[in-house]
Amino acid sequence: MTDVQEPDTTSAINNISNTSSSTPRVPPKSRFNIDSNVLMKELEPRVRELRNSLGLLRENITALVGLGFVIFIIIIALLAPVICPPTSADTMYIPRDFKQPKPPGADGHILGTGNWGTDMLYGIVWGARTSIIISLFVVITGVLIGLFVGSIAGYYGGRIDNLMMRITDVFLSLPALILAMAIASILERSLENMMLALIIVWWPSYARLIRAQVLSIKESTYVEAARAIGVKTDRILFKHIVPNAISPLIVAATMDIGAVVLVAAGLSYIGFGVSTGSAEWGRMVSDGQSWFLSTVYWEGKAYTASWVVIFPGLAILMFTMGFSLLGDGLRDILDPRLRR
Repeated sequence: MTDVQEPDTTSAINNISNTSSSTPRVPPKSRFNIDSNVLMKELEPRVRELRNSLGLLRENITALVGLGFVIFIIIIALLAPVICPPTSADTMYIPRDFKQPKPPGADGHILGTGNWGTDMLYGIVWGARTSIIISLFVVITGVLIGLFVGSIAGYYGGRIDNLMMRITDVFLSLPALILAMAIASILERSLENMMLALIIVWWPSYARLIRAQVLSIKESTYVEAARAIGVKTDRILFKHIVPNAISPLIVAATMDIGAVVLVAAGLSYIGFGVSTGSAEWGRMVSDGQSWFLSTVYWEGKAYTASWVVIFPGLAILMFTMGFSLLGDGLRDILDPRLRR
């Protein structure tokens, strides 16, 4: 019989180990590793579009004027503790000396004093911060509510659309200022309740706007293609439809920031907003109206106390005009039909 030679397993194992040790190990690709070149190619169209938009903004004189007003008011609001340090824990409380109004420059009051001797500069500066808080909170909350209601109603249609839009129509059928007055009169007089009343009034118009956009976009070819390949409904709605429908909403919200301050000033003026002596422009106009054409005396000279209304009125005008002009410029930039 011939002997069968067994294979040399020891040498084979050594060869395998030497080969594996000499070959460099390639780390497995992670799904979080992104090629920078691929990322730059994907971002290139967006960067180019951003540059074009900024170029159009620079060419729009009215938008630049509005942007200048907005930046100026924001800087004043941010520097309020430096310009006029608060004298109490309640920053909305305007310091006062309980005397008749004094003209600008009297006793160190740059803009003079108002009703009960309230410092006008303090009211204007801290009123800028109050106005920004009111407008941003009301508009952002209203946009979120309107975006949710309008997108759901426009995409699903049917009974959901009828139910949501009939509720929206109830709010839209009532005059906005009258409805805000009714809600504010029921609630306790405070800044928070005034903002709540404005939110209830403001969201229906956003819901109508976004619904109309969703109705037109949901029939697009790329939406049908997404449905055909089995993309989930919520992803189609919030990933593909809403981002393409939001441009008119951005323009409307920007222009409404100024309108909210105007309505809030109106509510405060007729007594449905903050209390007397607060750093809110509408309240300051209301407090100073009794002195508007009155004659006051300072160091033997007679003055017509018009500054008690003119200064807060100019602040309201600048705020409203700034956001209106900026919103009009954004409409020209974001609307493809106007960019051609």
